[in-house]
Amino acid sequence: MSRNAPSSKLNSHPSNRWLRLASGWIGLSALAVTGQSAEALSTSPSLPGPRVVIVEDRAATDAFRPCPEVVDAMVRRGLTNLTGQATTRAAWLSLVSLKDTVGLKVYSRPGPDSGTRPAVVAAVAQSLIAAGLPPQQIILWDKEESDLREAGFTALAAQLGVRVAASAKTGYSETNYYDTPLIGNLMFGDLEFEKKGEGVGRKSFVAKLVTSEMTKIINLTPLLNHNEAGVCGNLYSLALGSVDNSLRFENDPGRLAQAVPEIYALPVLGDRVVLNITDALICQYEGGPHGLLHYSTVLNQLRFSRDPVALDVLSIKELTHQRGSTHGPNLRPNLELYRNAALLELGVSELSRLQIETLR
Repeated sequence: MSRNAPSSKLNSHPSNRWLRLASGWIGLSALAVTGQSAEALSTSPSLPGPRVVIVEDRAATDAFRPCPEVVDAMVRRGLTNLTGQATTRAAWLSLVSLKDTVGLKVYSRPGPDSGTRPAVVAAVAQSLIAAGLPPQQIILWDKEESDLREAGFTALAAQLGVRVAASAKTGYSETNYYDTPLIGNLMFGDLEFEKKGEGVGRKSFVAKLVTSEMTKIINLTPLLNHNEAGVCGNLYSLALGSVDNSLRFENDPGRLAQAVPEIYALPVLGDRVVLNITDALICQYEGGPHGLLHYSTVLNQLRFSRDPVALDVLSIKELTHQRGSTHGPNLRPNLELYRNAALLELGVSELSRLQIETLR
């Protein structure tokens, strides 16, 4: 069996996902007995796969800068086509209710040009408001306050009248956590920082911002490479942006391959995700969390799906293609992470099963 296969403990509120997690762990145990590879547990290709809607418009950017009016139209078109609804309002109401508090999870560390672009987030937030969701029930969020501010999201929130919040500042829930034997080097701000005793440092606690303040989550992630995770995508961004004591996973592909899917699978986290949007206006195929536009290709696309794994593996395919076409380094993507996610039934990792519709 792969050393990266999920095997740790998760603690959160009850959910049907526990049955799926148990099924995944049983399947992984079977691999150890039979010696099969992870690919052998793939679901039959004859079954219908998840839908991915790609909206492309050549006018979406100008000199690497998003054009807000065009991006607005792309968001509306993607939503209605993915949900099969006639109007944007009906599309949103098929995903959220007007009583929900909706968290728009961004990846802000690389800044406004290479991370999630504020123009895309603005289009989504304005569309939600137009559908009737009160602005105070929308939260633009990421882990670090400084990243949000420098990427322009603090100013954007003030402009739109919505909230902005950093999960690292809200504190952590003692009853919602991910538990693994790997002991972390606890940092200031972690729930167990400076605590002593057996087992201290083996848990990553979920931020109260997630557990107590939002009922639905929309992932908005850039098409940006990550040297260990493959892509700074929906799984990586949400999982490590929501918990403390995460540095122990960051620089090791094997640890990421185990931890990221299992953290995302926490019912208090993954069960709240209703939509994933990949900001593929620009594809940065080298540089990771640092904004390096000279390692970028303009795609002028937004990609929509209910399936986070499908979008992430599609992003890895694109990143690999772009590196090859520019004779960039031959990076080996961390496909084990996405196979583990598929085993936990977080989504589909087989490209051949994706139902992709491109709208131009």
